[in-house]
Amino acid sequence: MYNRADYENNLEQFCLKNNISVVPYYSLASGFLSGKYKSSADSFKSPRGGGVISRYLDERGKRILKALEEVANHYSVGMATIAIAWLAARSSITAPIASATNPEQLKELMMSTKIDMDDTSIQKLNDASSY
Repeated sequence: MYNRADYENNLEQFCLKNNISVVPYYSLASGFLSGKYKSSADSFKSPRGGGVISRYLDERGKRILKALEEVANHYSVGMATIAIAWLAARSSITAPIASATNPEQLKELMMSTKIDMDDTSIQKLNDASSY
């Protein structure tokens, strides 16, 4: 969701036209899209926290987190669930890759398979993450 410009501008149409499967990695932007890093004070939450914050916590990143939180609340799930469901809803994506470090995170990621995102939610996330 954060790093979508290069894919959408340079690869997506080619992949769709040629029926090429796309399996994106870093689907949660190193945990940023889970909502774990909402301010610079959150950099201590993991060894990579400072790097995540320096790469993603800008005005656009804050817009994305706000939209993710709104959509997550609408579906009563976590932000990571929505980030993965948004990717999975794209016709050009075969399966997003995300990692979990504990059973709770895995459960949240698995919930994404049960979310059938409505057009309004998808558009909200598209608008927030536009580049």
